[in-house]
Formats: sequence, C-alpha cells, structure tokens
Amino acid sequence: MTTMKAAICHEFGTPLVIEEVEIRGPRMGEIEVELDAVAICHSDISFQEGGFGGYLPALFGHEAAGRITALGDDVQGFEVGDSVAVTLIRACGHCDSCGSGSPTTCETAVDYAASPITTKDGKPVFQAMETGAFAEKAVIHHSQVVKIPADMPKDVAALLSCGVITGVGAAVITGGVKAGQDVVVIGAGGVGLNAIQGARIAGARRVVAIDMHEDKLEAAKEFGATDVVLASDPKPWNTVKKLLGRGADAVLVTVGAAPVYDVAPRYLAARGKVVMVGMPHGDKVSTYSPLIMANQGQSITGSKMGGVVIKRDIPWMVDLYQQGRLKLDELISNRFSLEQINEAIEDTKSGAARRNVIILR
Repeated sequence: MTTMKAAICHEFGTPLVIEEVEIRGPRMGEIEVELDAVAICHSDISFQEGGFGGYLPALFGHEAAGRITALGDDVQGFEVGDSVAVTLIRACGHCDSCGSGSPTTCETAVDYAASPITTKDGKPVFQAMETGAFAEKAVIHHSQVVKIPADMPKDVAALLSCGVITGVGAAVITGGVKAGQDVVVIGAGGVGLNAIQGARIAGARRVVAIDMHEDKLEAAKEFGATDVVLASDPKPWNTVKKLLGRGADAVLVTVGAAPVYDVAPRYLAARGKVVMVGMPHGDKVSTYSPLIMANQGQSITGSKMGGVVIKRDIPWMVDLYQQGRLKLDELISNRFSLEQINEAIEDTKSGAARRNVIILR
C-alpha cells in the first residue's frame, strides 16, 4: 500500500476533503499511473451532489493524464514511464458490446467492492467511474489507458479523456454527421464546444450553437459554429429553421437538463436525430411527441462518451491537435492545485469555465 493525497467525498452535497488515503499496487490486468493533471467534468459534480447515486466515502475524477509507474501481471503494450491518458471507459473485450466495437457500453459488471483505495483506517473508498482521479495516483484497468506523446502537455492531454472524445464523438461517431448536413449543438460549454468541433471536422454545412449566455456563443464561433442563437429567444427552434431553411439533421444536446430534451426534437428536420450527450440527474424525466417523431422518421439516440474506441480515436484526435485542426489549449479556462479543488468545482458550476484543470505535479 502507498499513501497519497486525494479529494474525498464523505457526504453528498458537501465540499470534498483533502486527506491522505491508501492505494494498493496494480493486480492482474491493472496499471498504476502517477497523475499530472485531471479536469473537472460536470459528471463529477453530479456524483458529488448525489445525482448519480454511488457509495461513500468516494473518490471522483475521471478526465486525467499522467505517467505509468507500475504494471500488473498480464498487461501488454505498455511500459513503465509511458505517458498516458486515463479514461473512465473500462472494457472487458469479450461481451456483446465490446465484441461489436462498442466498448463504451461494456456489459461486464464491475466489482466496486474491489476498489484499490482505502481510508487510513482501512475503510473502502468508492472508486467513482472506475477511475478516482482527484488524487496523486490511480490504479485502473489496462483498457482505460491510452499512450500519448511524451512531449504532449498533460493538462491538455487530460481533456482527451472525457470532454473532447465525448463531444467530438457525439458528432462524428454517434451522430454520424455527414458532409453537407446541418447540425444544432445545444449548450456551448466544454463538451458543447467539442461537439461543435466534431461537426466542423465531419464537414457539416452549418453548425448552429444554442446557449443562454452570449459570451459562450462567442466562444462557439471560435470553435466552428457558423451561427449562434440565444436559448432565451422566443421559440429559438423557429429561428434556427429560418437560418437553415429547414430543421437540423442532428441536434446534439450537451447539457444535462431534462427540460432541454423536451424541446430538442423541435429543431429537427424530417429523418433528423437527437443525440443525447448531457446526462441529467437520475430522477429527472423528459417528454416528447411519439406521433410527430414517428411520422417524420426522426429518432433519439444515447451517446455515452461519444461512442469512441479510445485506442483508435484518442490517437486520431492527438494527430488532429498536432496538425492544428483540433483546439485543446483553448479549452482550458483555469488551472488549480488539488488543495483548490472545491474552488475549481464552484467555478465550473457557475458555468463560466470551458474546462478547469487540477495540476497534480
């Protein structure tokens, strides 16, 4: 066992507590990573608020990058010292989802009781999203790790572990946006900006960003939005249809607000698709008209982590970044120390940040 500093949640809805905990070494199929950076994702906040359930005490954080410091048995393709992105996408490799090329929906159950983390007095700490990266180290399954260039800044690389792959993947992979199609992205926060980038990379004709805040809409233009509309406008879907000449082929909802899902289908053209990216709390529900959607041949589809295959798609996105075709540096709003994590979370909750990053070393 090794002692490390971590930000622990002891009670939902309360600030995280910086304390020393114990982490065991990697076992069969696992990798130990010394973390350099971890970004604050709204999913971490939803967990902290109790919106996604889970157990306590808990260690959140799942959008990280660092360097491999130890390998468990039967781990191939990695070496101690490799620079890596650390994701929450744990895949067994043999269930129906993994076998069909959809590791983000791996169907093999995880034994949460086998968490590698304990408190100083031996109490198990819930490793949220199978990662627990608000800490100096993480021990994770080898499927959650992807090698990145050694000279790539870790704060930038961390963004590839969730926000970037989720947004870009929602457009390119789950949304299947094709060249010449029209796309609406609802929400111009961290994931929304990446969905906009994804639609641009896929060759969309027009990309319309919808948000409540004018400053976020200005940022959306920087990332590839051709048009912007305030969500507070009366019937913004009518404004969008006037801009496009019809409805959108794809509407990417990147905010975790159930009422937004109520109105998202109103932006669609015939045969259009709503892509569900943002995740509301578990007790929230939405409504829509099955008659209209069935009659228009429209659909709604979930998009967990953009439907990516990380060993294929993270290297692809690294290459786009190195070519200057994918913006990553511009996504970082602020950098904080681990001791400032509650400040970083509050800033993220305010909606002001694109992505806040905790620098661990």
